[in-house]
Amino acid sequence: MINLPLLLEFVAAASVLTITPGVDTAMVLRSATVDGRRSAVLAAFGIQCGCLVWGLSVAFGLGALLRASELAYTILKVAGAMYLLWLGVRLIISPREALEGTEETNRSGGTFWRGFLTNILNPKVGVFYVTFLPQFVPVAAGVARYTMFLVSIHVVLGMLWFALLIAATMPLGRFLRRPGAVCVLDRLTGGIFVAFGLKLALSSR
Repeated sequence: MINLPLLLEFVAAASVLTITPGVDTAMVLRSATVDGRRSAVLAAFGIQCGCLVWGLSVAFGLGALLRASELAYTILKVAGAMYLLWLGVRLIISPREALEGTEETNRSGGTFWRGFLTNILNPKVGVFYVTFLPQFVPVAAGVARYTMFLVSIHVVLGMLWFALLIAATMPLGRFLRRPGAVCVLDRLTGGIFVAFGLKLALSSR
């Protein structure tokens, strides 16, 4: 059973949350401007696959566990923070000087896994889902099935937003692909990842 006013409220709230800048936005923008459209799409797809996994986990109880268990939350939080710090420090210390012929560019499928891991190792996504989604589930609806329905809408909104970002940044690609710009953007993105990693590590619920 779909409660249309409640569903429209969810779409409005989820849309605002989707366009709020975060580490996922930084990852997709960097991939679009430096590595090209295919890499950016793979990063976006990886991030949204992470959302689907979190949605399934929340629908079947893992999100509630993370909310209730300080140890489980802390373990996943530390793992996510360490991963972001590793990505960021790697970009700062060893930025690329050019795109042509680099292993990372030629193996752009790796951006899918970076996007996926960045999302899946962030316990705040799970806690957010378990606290945010239930208020939009109608009383008569099956909780697990309707939760996944809402997560699917959030994923679609995310892909539409990333598509707009990718389309908007692609015209800058020719300029940003110059060697100097690649190095600067790698280090800038690395700094953003480090900042988000430290923020995650030091954050409380």
